[in-house]
Amino acid sequence: MNEVTISDVAEQCGVSLRTVSRVINGSSKVSAKTRRRVEAVIENLGFRPSARARALATGRSFLIGLIHDDPNALVLDPVQRGLSQVCGARGFEVVVHPCSYGSNQLLDDVRGFIKRSRVDGVVLLPPLAELTQLHQVIAETHTPSVAIASVSIDGADMLVSLERQAAHELTLRLVALGHTRIAFISGPSRFISAQQRRQGFLDALDEAGLAPSTLVEGDYSFESGLLCGETILNLPERPTAVFASNDFMAAGVMKALTGRGLSCPHDLSVAGFDDSSIARMISPALTTINRPMRTMAETAAQRLLERIEAGPQAAGSVRSRSLQIALQVVERESTAAPTS
Repeated sequence: MNEVTISDVAEQCGVSLRTVSRVINGSSKVSAKTRRRVEAVIENLGFRPSARARALATGRSFLIGLIHDDPNALVLDPVQRGLSQVCGARGFEVVVHPCSYGSNQLLDDVRGFIKRSRVDGVVLLPPLAELTQLHQVIAETHTPSVAIASVSIDGADMLVSLERQAAHELTLRLVALGHTRIAFISGPSRFISAQQRRQGFLDALDEAGLAPSTLVEGDYSFESGLLCGETILNLPERPTAVFASNDFMAAGVMKALTGRGLSCPHDLSVAGFDDSSIARMISPALTTINRPMRTMAETAAQRLLERIEAGPQAAGSVRSRSLQIALQVVERESTAAPTS
């Protein structure tokens, strides 16, 4: 059986090779009616365009880079799935490039990755997405980028998750339950996202006329949550609630609690942040803040592909923009009114 070619698709559709090529490459220079007709024929004939031919014809690699320094697989998995869903439908592949936030070679590392891989665009995740210098380096390579972060960066295309506001709201929910002794476990203080969550907690307590029971710093790992939980449980006056800056650390606190024969939420209410799958796996299920990483990744991919399609001539008009993403508190069984 002969392989189906782009000429076969053009002939059956009654359109030019250029029109079929534009449909394959996601060009906006095709009417919706023509696009549907060509896509139907492509599907019916089982045509699969050559990635190499597409690259030669368009000067693109059809690769999207995901640049991150996040060891949390429960965050990375929905991000990769979201990117792959959108990019794959447009014939792009996702190349994942992990980096080290604290490395002196970070900027050279990212610059080298972009040069070697020839990606058509990149998506940045926090905490890397919160580094102004990194955005500047990427801009110097003339590579379109979209970032997900907790704050805006001047001159960058951003999806901004409103983490300070969400932390503020969750803290007020704990206060409304009757808690006046509330401890907080932050992420690494050098991360802007960790600063935002901590400040939201402090804002809410100040609004309620309360002071934090204690503030301790973790590193977003389960192990640090366990250690911080032990520190909190050793306080002379134990808090009645703990707000941890991510779900892994909240799970660590619950482990420390049960290790002492105590229970959640009877002896200590515990809340987290992210609403990762672990929040529903542990018992009791965790009160947390939903950070919709897959949805944000899909939106980031759509914005990035729009920029790639717009071409270099439109870079100035689309480069600096920010979309705010509101986060929702999800109340579950790990929080309740204090018993003492």
